[in-house]
Amino acid sequence: MPQGLGVVLEEWKCLDKEYQQLQETHRMYLQKLDEISKLQNNCSSSISSQRKRLKEVSHLVEKCSKGASEEDAKTLDEINEKIKMQPNAFSEMEAFLPKKNGLYLSLVLGHVNVTLLSKQSKFAYKDEYEKFKLYHTVLLMLFSFICYFFVSYRFLDAILNFLLVWYYCTLTIRESILITNGSRIKGWWVFHHYISAFLSGVMLTWPDGNPYKIFRNQFLAYSLYQSLVQCLQCYYQSGCLYRLRALGERHNMDLTVEGFQSWMWKGLTFLLPFLFFGHFWQLFNSLSLFRMAQLSDCKEWQVLMCGLCFLILFMGNFFTTVAVVRHKVNSRNQKPKSIGKAKSVNMTDMDAETSTHTEPAVDEEEPLFSNLDLFLFSLIVGLVIYWFMSRKKPEQIPEFKKLDTTAPTTRETSFIEKMKKTGKNIIVFYGSQTGTGEEFSNRLSKDAQRYGMKGMAADPEEYEMGELARLSEIKNSLAIFCMATYGEGDPTDNAQDFYDWLQENDDEDLSGLNYTVFALGNKTYEHYNAMGKYVDKRLEELGAKRIFDLGLGDDDGNLEEDFVSWREQFWPAVCEHFGVEALGDDSSIRQYELKEHTDLNMNKVYTGEIGRLKSFEVQKPPFDSKNPFLAPVTVNRRLNKGGNRHLMHLELDITGSKIRYESGDHVAVFPTNDSALVNKLGQILGVDLDVVISLNNLDEESNKKHPFPCPTTYRTALTHYLDITHPPRTNVLYELAQYASDPKDQENMRKMASSSPEGKALYQSWVLGASRNILAILEDMPSLKPPVDHLCELLPRLQARYYSIASSSKVHPNSIHICAVVVEYETVTGRINKGVATNWLKNKLVTDNGHKSTVPMYIRKSQFRLPFKTTNPVIMIGPGTGIAPFMGFIQERGWLKQQGKEVGETVMFFGCRHKNEDYIYQEELEEAEKNGVLTQLNVAFSRDQEQKVYVQHLLKKNKEHIWKLIHSDNAHIYVCGDAKNMAKDVQTALHEIGEELGGMTRTQATDYIKKLMTKGRYSQDVWS
Repeated sequence: MPQGLGVVLEEWKCLDKEYQQLQETHRMYLQKLDEISKLQNNCSSSISSQRKRLKEVSHLVEKCSKGASEEDAKTLDEINEKIKMQPNAFSEMEAFLPKKNGLYLSLVLGHVNVTLLSKQSKFAYKDEYEKFKLYHTVLLMLFSFICYFFVSYRFLDAILNFLLVWYYCTLTIRESILITNGSRIKGWWVFHHYISAFLSGVMLTWPDGNPYKIFRNQFLAYSLYQSLVQCLQCYYQSGCLYRLRALGERHNMDLTVEGFQSWMWKGLTFLLPFLFFGHFWQLFNSLSLFRMAQLSDCKEWQVLMCGLCFLILFMGNFFTTVAVVRHKVNSRNQKPKSIGKAKSVNMTDMDAETSTHTEPAVDEEEPLFSNLDLFLFSLIVGLVIYWFMSRKKPEQIPEFKKLDTTAPTTRETSFIEKMKKTGKNIIVFYGSQTGTGEEFSNRLSKDAQRYGMKGMAADPEEYEMGELARLSEIKNSLAIFCMATYGEGDPTDNAQDFYDWLQENDDEDLSGLNYTVFALGNKTYEHYNAMGKYVDKRLEELGAKRIFDLGLGDDDGNLEEDFVSWREQFWPAVCEHFGVEALGDDSSIRQYELKEHTDLNMNKVYTGEIGRLKSFEVQKPPFDSKNPFLAPVTVNRRLNKGGNRHLMHLELDITGSKIRYESGDHVAVFPTNDSALVNKLGQILGVDLDVVISLNNLDEESNKKHPFPCPTTYRTALTHYLDITHPPRTNVLYELAQYASDPKDQENMRKMASSSPEGKALYQSWVLGASRNILAILEDMPSLKPPVDHLCELLPRLQARYYSIASSSKVHPNSIHICAVVVEYETVTGRINKGVATNWLKNKLVTDNGHKSTVPMYIRKSQFRLPFKTTNPVIMIGPGTGIAPFMGFIQERGWLKQQGKEVGETVMFFGCRHKNEDYIYQEELEEAEKNGVLTQLNVAFSRDQEQKVYVQHLLKKNKEHIWKLIHSDNAHIYVCGDAKNMAKDVQTALHEIGEELGGMTRTQATDYIKKLMTKGRYSQDVWS
């Protein structure tokens, strides 16, 4: 036999012998395992039986104690003491017996047994849990720190919230396993991890927007603080537990938790302020979110849900910690009762068969409230707080049902049903920001009646625009759209939803819709009549039939003339389309009827409120165009040092209003007419201005019950609600002509209202050229004596005036700054005309007869925003009061630098007439340049030298630097001021720079600037 084969055989025999031994050992293991399983079942059933019998014996002892002798009573007391000790022994035994999974573990892991039977496995799993919690707390703390101080990317926030969800979900599973294996964790500390997981999940789904941005830093700071406190707790609790375990006073399976436990006292009481501060931070978060939920632009459900979660966390953490502290204070000086020794497998000392239990389980105090109690109580309190913050006091109902408000409390959103009910076949939708579009739509609806049809003006915001497809259900139906363009080619506020509907509904079939569009715009703006053009094109794309060409009104030229010319061609085309004879009734058509009130309670009379009666006396947020805030004027100072003009700086106090704004937004103010003009109107018309009246719509189905808030007085209407300073439109002249007793006056008024060349020329020169308002017309035509109620019906509403905010909310969170120039000029007739709003603001003294002057205002959001990345350079071009938004930009860039943020170059081009007269904000600008906030300040003084110098000249002078910032450094360009000349000249200068330094043709340079606009890198806030 070869030597190698012998070695193999010998090795195999040895291996086979060991295998036989292994089989025997495994057989014995299986046998013992079966025996252990039977023993476990026997122990479990015996414990259950013992518990049941102990309960029965306890009842018997209680019965026997009544009327027992002294000796028997002593014996019964001894038995009772032993009965009380038994449950602790049972608990110790069950720690080494398999347990059924609770509901949560059963749902997550199924019915697999998670009981660890060896003490080494239990301790290893417990230590692994502690390490997991500590390491991931540190990780979350670092992540929160980075997101809070260094970056502000939404996707990083999402990663953080995802980590929080995963972390808390993992904790809940691990803690449930530890509880199954003998760890004693207070129920709330586990339950609050469920709430935290849910809260993090809600934060993860919160869409990006203003509410999220407002709360983001607050949440990150809270998360950072909580992580820091948890690390401190883990460190000190670990040391405390180590000492107590060594003394045999704590379970080896006890854990560090995110709260205050009964065994935490010596050396740890300093943690209590940190814990309570964290609890009240949760309450602060909750209240902040509840307040946010009341904002008009807050639509996200996540706001209210997160607020409720934070409230539940506060209630649970606060009451649990208070209960533990109360218990510890009551028991810290009491000596533990001697409860004897119990022979059991004690987890306090796994190496000993018996031990003394120096701290019984009862020392772990029972909670005052269950988790369900805390949850339901917090939910109820949260809903009560939310209701209390959002509730509105019931308003008094006036005597006259139809006069209770400017709008009915409920509106019919189906314009189809309303048209069928009232027999109307023409509907005129308007998109209006300043009231002109609404005025034109009312005129067109009146015209329909003159041509034997029935029309109604409609606000698209109030109706379901998806019903346009059903308009074919009405015979000879037509939809007219008077659409104004606002800002950079945007829809007006009331047409935004309609615009969104047109964009989103590609499958809509409007083949049965007859339509036409008249667009209102201004040629000086880049996106001339963009909204009207889009509506016209989009309706055609969806299958609608255009029955007359798109009308384009130019407010830079003569908008009234454009409208009248279009209208006079439009109606014959409509009549031809529907086969109706184009007669045209010239008679006056009244829309409202007058009602005078002689015995009405003056508390029910409007005194200038825009919406809700008495809203100026009892201010309730949110504040908007229908509910302005009365902001006290805290500063009103003249900016220019000399000259004939008056440039002013005002500061409005918005403390306590919950109004939030951003740099670049607009503040809208509601001015009032000069009382001298109102009184003069009253004298000419021979009317008592203090008579209480209502103008009620003759069409009871109309949503618009009154032309302005009623009941009110003529004085209030002419002061607060009606525009008496703007030259009246031709339709007003036409309607008033019937009240002129002089045939010549009547003829001239009707001629000016016509579309004839002579009439247009007369209107242009006598009304527009001479800037004649209604008062001047009445003075120059003494025979004209219209009824004041008809005049009030015809005059347009006095509109809010918009100003670019000249401050940053980062620096002035409770104040809004306005920069404006007072308008005042002499007309060709020798009259002095004054701007309504600027003269009204000029006279707003900080205190007037001991009272604070106030300004009704609200915020209108803008797209005129600083770049998201603070490192992007900024080029600001704003002569005169066009500097207003840039004062806010400069303040914000300075604030960012103070916060340690890296800020890109900030270049300012400002222009004024004379350095020593109207160099406004000179000190602030030069200080910003000195501090490095403004890296370059360029000022053009147009009239300090023979050759005029404007901002566009300074742009070309600095062309190399400007081109580098734009072309290489991704600079953002901002232009604010005059749209007609300055804004165009600035664009021309940039085109020339692009041609010269970019090697472009004029067409390429023009397209290059347009692309910057499309990308949001060229923004304009201009006016004409």
